[in-house]
Amino acid sequence: MRTINLLQRMNIYQEVFLSILYRVLPIQKYIEPVYFYIYTLFGLQAIYVTALYITSWLLSGTWLSGLLAAFWYVTNRIDTTRVEFTIPLRENWALPFFAIQIAAITYFLRPNLQPLSQRLTLLAIFISTFLFSLTWQFNQFMMLMQALVLFILDSLDMLPAVKVTWLYGIQLTGLLLVCILQFFNSMILGSLLISFNLSVLIARKLQKNLKTGSFLNRLGKLLLHLFVVLCLTLFLNNIIKKILNLKSDEHIFKFLKAKFGFGATRDFDANLYLCEEAFGLLPFNTFERLSDTLLFYAYIFVLSITVIAALAVAFHNLSDSTNQQSMYKMGEYTIGLKPETAYNLIHTILFGFLALSTMRMKYLWTSHMCVFASFGLCSPEIWELLLKLIHLYNPKRICIMRYSIPILILLYLCYKFWPGMMDELSELREFYDPDTVELMNWINSNTPRKAVFAGSMQLLAGVKLCTGRTLTNHPHYEDNSLRERTKAVYQIYAKRAPEEVHALLRSFGTDYVILEDSICYERRHRRGCRLRDLLDIANGHMMDGPGENDPDLKLAGHPRFCEEIKRNLPPYTAYFTRVFQNKTFHVYKLSRNK
Repeated sequence: MRTINLLQRMNIYQEVFLSILYRVLPIQKYIEPVYFYIYTLFGLQAIYVTALYITSWLLSGTWLSGLLAAFWYVTNRIDTTRVEFTIPLRENWALPFFAIQIAAITYFLRPNLQPLSQRLTLLAIFISTFLFSLTWQFNQFMMLMQALVLFILDSLDMLPAVKVTWLYGIQLTGLLLVCILQFFNSMILGSLLISFNLSVLIARKLQKNLKTGSFLNRLGKLLLHLFVVLCLTLFLNNIIKKILNLKSDEHIFKFLKAKFGFGATRDFDANLYLCEEAFGLLPFNTFERLSDTLLFYAYIFVLSITVIAALAVAFHNLSDSTNQQSMYKMGEYTIGLKPETAYNLIHTILFGFLALSTMRMKYLWTSHMCVFASFGLCSPEIWELLLKLIHLYNPKRICIMRYSIPILILLYLCYKFWPGMMDELSELREFYDPDTVELMNWINSNTPRKAVFAGSMQLLAGVKLCTGRTLTNHPHYEDNSLRERTKAVYQIYAKRAPEEVHALLRSFGTDYVILEDSICYERRHRRGCRLRDLLDIANGHMMDGPGENDPDLKLAGHPRFCEEIKRNLPPYTAYFTRVFQNKTFHVYKLSRNK
């Protein structure tokens, strides 16, 4: 039997902390553990909305902006959060801390902060960064995007270099501390974020006077700096991975390579991601829903104006190395961009590209979209710039626009969406899955407590939770050996001989295997994306059904195992005995003497 250190492999420190809290507090008589867990997570979502409120207020200077951001977040909840239908997701723990971090960074980037305020803000950034990293396995990729935001703004002289260095250091420290708490998780040490941040800091030391000279001179230095950082990042990352013999994240890079058209792949793990809707492109109907609440229109309006201002300021900074202020003189008008505004602008652009390419990541973008759009509508700087550009500038007009438009939008949102939200809150539903309940009850009543079960990752997670039985494969994909084990177990849905499947399953100590009709006869995915198709392609076999196959794929020498075993023919009954069956599941006991 192989034991997995869950604290090392999975981000579950929050559950450990919560369980201790539940035992310590005198609340066990009044609330069940499951409700304590649910209410804690819902409370964390309230903190999430509060952080969005504060960020918008800090950017615009008015509480009205924060109120509009919160209203937009709630009315667009289908696209801003998944907490209402999948409560224990890691992102539901992590994103509130990410929002707190963004709020703290927004305040930290303000000029002329008092030393005490700066130190307290840095502490808030560190704590929120650490908690975000501790609670979500995708932490390194999100913070890499954030590091790219800092790199772009620092290169264009739109942020103070000293503050950027502090933020790089906090990212590194927070992630390394998480690495220690996760028993030196090698995937964290081999992350691109650590390599990138170290490369940026090294490149700064190597390249002196990076921000001096004429426009062309600075542009050349900037391109060279970018090249040096890129090469150093790849070099350091490869060295670290070779030293650690790290293969935990190779499936992610195979997936990205295939997703962005750098070559097709037959890799089972990469194709498993490619075929999931959550990892596909952002559907167009998302923008229709966001437009219904006026969020998307407001966002595009604010984004357009701030991008124009940012381009003007960036050009000015590269052209005039003597003037370090983010200001650009255009005729009789001056265009400025505050450091905190510049940060949130590049943040929303990069996370927007991430969301467009990968639907699962849209929740990082849409929540910030609420902040950015509400800030722009309530910002005196945005309205001042717009009114000056169209020659209608007047201080009174700015005041009227920044308050009247948000109030009108709030009234519209209340009128259109409030009744529907009240109806939703009054609705009570119950989860109903009698086949799964029957299966779990049968396992508890009819199998030894030390019995070992094989099956799909999703189902086995339920088996472990409901029955406590031992599993052959675990629903954790950030480990190479576990991925290989899962692929081997999934041969129960491939075209393999019964003796081969039996040998594979027995090599993992399997006593029982659970087959699911919903996988064996799957129709949800298109041909080429069904689990059985992915296994056929990985095994070099032709896929079932009408359609083309790659010319080098061959006809399998055996029928599909999950279909053929149900016929109870001698080659199968010699190795497998059916012990349970309902409309969804078929459980077979493996013979031990073969």
